[in-house]
Amino acid sequence: QLQASGGGLVQDGDSLRLSCAAPGRTFSRYARAWFRQAPGKEREFVASISWSGETTHYADSVKGRFTISRDNVKNTVYLQMNVLKPEDTAVYYCAADWAKGNNDYAPTDVHGYDYWGLGTQVTVSS
Repeated sequence: QLQASGGGLVQDGDSLRLSCAAPGRTFSRYARAWFRQAPGKEREFVASISWSGETTHYADSVKGRFTISRDNVKNTVYLQMNVLKPEDTAVYYCAADWAKGNNDYAPTDVHGYDYWGLGTQVTVSS
């Protein structure tokens, strides 16, 4: 139900924009998030955004470089990634969870999300 796209192979310092679409289902009243998982590591939080877009959270490792945004008309969430580093290399996953009417709801824990999409690979070469 969630489809992530936009990954690829880039060089150190480059930018990418990931998209997460949800064809066939409306996620406008859901918190949305991006997580990533590198080989041999656990899935980790990257960024989240409330259904209204008013609240966002970022992992310390991406603050100032990544920006999460959403377009509820297009039912899509984006992750703009600038100044990419080799340590950003991972499979990126998008997730969604029902906000229960809470405008500020944007969990940062992997267990806070019920809906997941297949990932998109991001590889940053040095």
